[in-house]
Amino acid sequence: MSTATRIYKGLSRRERAGWIIGLTPVQAFVCVGLAVPVILALAAGRFGQALVLGGFCGTAAALVVVPVRGRPALRWLGHLLLYRVGIALGWSRWQSRAVTGQTADLDEPDLPGVLARLRFPDGPPLRDVGRVCLIHDTGEGRWGATARLTHAGVGMLSDVQCERLANRLGNLLLSIGHREVIGRMSLLVRTIPDDGADYQAWRADHDVPDAPTLARQATAELDRLVGAVSVRHEVFVTLSGTEDALRRPAAAAGGGVAGRAAVLYRVLDGLEDKLKSLGATGVKWLSGTELAVAIRTGFNPATAAGLAARRHRAGNEEGVRWATAGPVHAPAPSARAYYHDGFATVSYSVLMPEAGTVFGSLGGLLAVKTAGERRSVAIHYETLSQHRSRKAVRRLRFRTGVVRDWKSSKGFNSGAAEAREAGGARAQEHAVAAGHGIVRFAVAAAVTIPETWNVEDHAAKLENDIAGRFQLLRMELAQDAGFVAAVLPVGVGLPRLRGGAS
Repeated sequence: MSTATRIYKGLSRRERAGWIIGLTPVQAFVCVGLAVPVILALAAGRFGQALVLGGFCGTAAALVVVPVRGRPALRWLGHLLLYRVGIALGWSRWQSRAVTGQTADLDEPDLPGVLARLRFPDGPPLRDVGRVCLIHDTGEGRWGATARLTHAGVGMLSDVQCERLANRLGNLLLSIGHREVIGRMSLLVRTIPDDGADYQAWRADHDVPDAPTLARQATAELDRLVGAVSVRHEVFVTLSGTEDALRRPAAAAGGGVAGRAAVLYRVLDGLEDKLKSLGATGVKWLSGTELAVAIRTGFNPATAAGLAARRHRAGNEEGVRWATAGPVHAPAPSARAYYHDGFATVSYSVLMPEAGTVFGSLGGLLAVKTAGERRSVAIHYETLSQHRSRKAVRRLRFRTGVVRDWKSSKGFNSGAAEAREAGGARAQEHAVAAGHGIVRFAVAAAVTIPETWNVEDHAAKLENDIAGRFQLLRMELAQDAGFVAAVLPVGVGLPRLRGGAS
């Protein structure tokens, strides 16, 4: 896998890249169509009319072509229109049915936005773990499960150790691509302010009545100085597969939810060792109640302390039902932030640099600077099958070859960017022919603070912590969907692949 690591380093590329001077075929066709009236007016000698048409068609072409913070201007206008319509009709506002007393079944999920399409049936028991909650995405037709990982982090590891973990991650993604059941993996790291609830509960059970007074004073002083700024991390991994991949083996296993769970369990059981090879000391597949707790604390970080104390007293995480897992109230999201249960979250899409990156380089996004602030980073992977990988590299090689040959025929020289892309296309084709795969990925990051704080100040701190290494693209007009992708461990965050290829 070390060879594949060297090949792919620095060769990440955008999906649906433009064919003609950076334009997609649709954009190029629209530009040609807008140029026709101007050309006809010039051919007829109507220069005044051609000038007017040129101004109008040029403006329209700019709306279609010129990108503004990741989206063409015309798409911005469409998204803004939908955003305003949603606010005007009340679709963007949210209030839990449990608060108004309208909930008939406490086990029925009551979640806003993108989460409304998810279902959370409990599968049969998995070994000695107990029941595992399945995540059924009815919109994309996917089935998955989430695990909580116990991991010490990579901040103190050497470059050699990070390179070794990167190779193991590549092996994990490669093994996922060779399996027919699952195709996506989402890693989520979320900080949680350590208010000392777990520690205080532990101390209450292990307190020594005759401990020296000086020892108690020193412990109290350390709690006061360190506890206020302590931060813990929780790590989740979500694995999912499509309904099409699960249907036939699930039917052989009995069909229904139990059949799909049985097929997923076989894969999850085989991937635990590979997850532990990445440094995880524990892998705990979440039940329905545990996943509801993870979603609830995602919407309201302040509930973590109460749930931890309840778990310590009761020995489990009872008390969170699916009807109360979502936010109590979420007003219509602003264009630049998402407000939920007294908190505000700003979400970003993290764009990878062309030169590549190293394992653990996203750690700066998790560096909390203010007590009470929460940060989260999610990486969503999809490993394409060998058939789709070969199809993708053939398309890329054909596109780069056509553009290069056309420029050569017209007497233009290819620039460094075109030469690099052509070399990357050949390297990817050789790697796929050697048995490696292509991985789609998306990275999302978010910062959550109490809504009474200055949202823009903390968003600027997040941007400054990663400036010069990665580009952060604020998810304007889609902050509620960005919150789900960056904060909640449900495996939602990578758009469906169009056309069946990268």
